[in-house]
Amino acid sequence: MMIAGIDEAGKGPVIGPMCIGGVKIEESKAHILKVLGVADSKKLTPKKREQLAAQIKKHADGFFVLEISPSQIDELRKIMTMNDIMVVCFSKVLEQLKPELAYVDAADVKADRFAENLRRQYAKTSPDHAKKIEIVSKHQADAIYPTVSAASILAKVRRDEIIEELKKECKADFGSGYPSDPKTKEFLLKWGKEHNGEFPSIVRQSWQTVENIREELKKAEKK
Repeated sequence: MMIAGIDEAGKGPVIGPMCIGGVKIEESKAHILKVLGVADSKKLTPKKREQLAAQIKKHADGFFVLEISPSQIDELRKIMTMNDIMVVCFSKVLEQLKPELAYVDAADVKADRFAENLRRQYAKTSPDHAKKIEIVSKHQADAIYPTVSAASILAKVRRDEIIEELKKECKADFGSGYPSDPKTKEFLLKWGKEHNGEFPSIVRQSWQTVENIREELKKAEKK
C-alpha cells in the first residue's frame, strides 16, 4: 500500500513563501525513514535537514513540494481563511502523489474537521480517489508519523533555500522572516521608512505585522 505524509513550512512568516511538502512511500519500506533518523524538522539543524532531504528523495516512491508565494497568499486571504488555504494546498499535493493512505499535519484546531475538509476539496479534482483514500489528520503529526516528518523536512529545506535566494536578491539579511525575529522587524522598518510604507513582493502584505509597521511609521511622521 502506498502511504504519504504531508506537512507545511512557513505558514506564519511575514516574509517569503509557504512550502507544502509531500512524501510517498510503499508502506512495507516506510521503516527506512525511521532508520534514516527523520524527526520533526524544527528539532534538526539545517545541515542535518539537508542531508536527510537527499536521503528521503532517494528512498521515496514519490515526493512533491508546492510553493505558495507571498502575493498568492495575500490574494487567497481576500476570499478565504488561512486554514482554508491549507486545505487547498494540501489537496494539490495529494493530487500529485495519489496515495492510498495519507497522514497529514492538521492545520485546524479540530484535526478531524481538517481531514473532512481536505477530502471534500480533493473530491473536486479526484472524485473517485477521494472516496477510497484514507486521510489521518493529527496535530503534531510530524512528531508521530515518519512520512510526515519526511514531508516536513523537504518543505523546510526548500523554504530555507528560497529564503537564502531572497536575501541575496534584496542584498539584506532579514533573518528567518518570522514576525517575532528582531532582524525581520528591523528589515521591515528600514524598508518601510525608505519606501514610504511600501514593501517588496517578498513580503506578505496582508499580515498584521505589516499593518503595525505602517502605523508605526505614520506616528513617527507626525512627531
